[in-house]
Amino acid sequence: MSVTPTVLYDSHNRPLEYVRLAVTDRCNLRCFYCMPEEGIQYVPRQELLTYEEMTRLVTLLAGLGVRKVRLTGGEPFVRRGLMGFIEQLTHIHGINDISLTTNGVLTAPHVPELARLGVRAVNLSLDTLDRARFHQITRRDELPQVLDTFYALLAAGIKVKINAVVMDGQNIQDLIPLAELTRDLPVEMRFIEEMPFNGGSHAATLPWNHRRIREHLEEHFGAFTPLPTPVGATASEYSVAGHQGSIGIIAAYSRTFCGTCNRIRLTAEGGLKTCLYDQGVLDIRAMLRGGSSDGDIVAALSNAFRYRAANGFEAESQRPLHQLSFESMSTIGG
Repeated sequence: MSVTPTVLYDSHNRPLEYVRLAVTDRCNLRCFYCMPEEGIQYVPRQELLTYEEMTRLVTLLAGLGVRKVRLTGGEPFVRRGLMGFIEQLTHIHGINDISLTTNGVLTAPHVPELARLGVRAVNLSLDTLDRARFHQITRRDELPQVLDTFYALLAAGIKVKINAVVMDGQNIQDLIPLAELTRDLPVEMRFIEEMPFNGGSHAATLPWNHRRIREHLEEHFGAFTPLPTPVGATASEYSVAGHQGSIGIIAAYSRTFCGTCNRIRLTAEGGLKTCLYDQGVLDIRAMLRGGSSDGDIVAALSNAFRYRAANGFEAESQRPLHQLSFESMSTIGG
């Protein structure tokens, strides 16, 4: 007799099937749209969740209906023992999709093992193909290493999505060259509205929203053909005539996709965020280290999901004024 999988719903009847798990808040790049040049104040290492704590938590979430785990950071590969942790995740009953987001600087040597472990997809952060601009944006000269990772992933048969943040006055000239990657390669090139989570490095504005990004690209490539959008997807996806790959545009600041959002976030220090724009709704680390039973943690998680904001604007309205720009995606979990 087959067993019907558990499905967990939030207060707006959206299924919660996907967790983005930050394994660290540390990063080896200093992208200006994420943090100031001097970096951010990282949490002490003992305050980060251990791999054992994360494994316990993912196991509990799998019991509630979570099926997909995406590992994020910071940069996941700056934390030692990551590959062993990924292998642990593969043994958790109910988890059938493990993927990760990386900047690609340290990733290439691990690609064969990622393929062996069944990692389905990797999101590669890459805002330009120009080495000088890469250095300007990230404050590090690491583009060759990132491209090594890109081609190693393709050679290993791992699905690649490239994420580029669209920044006025910084990389607009790079949008067309990045999109050109889809002509001969089976990749999804995704362009993301710049978000306000920059660690206080600059004021957040949105001169390039999702509509303007699409218009700019179509002026060069011609009209896009919309592709079916899977439930829970953040990107509006398009095919381009004559291209192997596809284009995605993510309205991360305009927040047009909240109605079908199926994901939750766990920060590296064990904070639960049911929306990217909320301030954290549950300190799970305190429960894990305070002797709470599995039942206690499941009950607390389920309760938090019952009070989830309807969208990112509602979540933001519940935060202290101006707090967003002083967070960094490195601490939230990119």
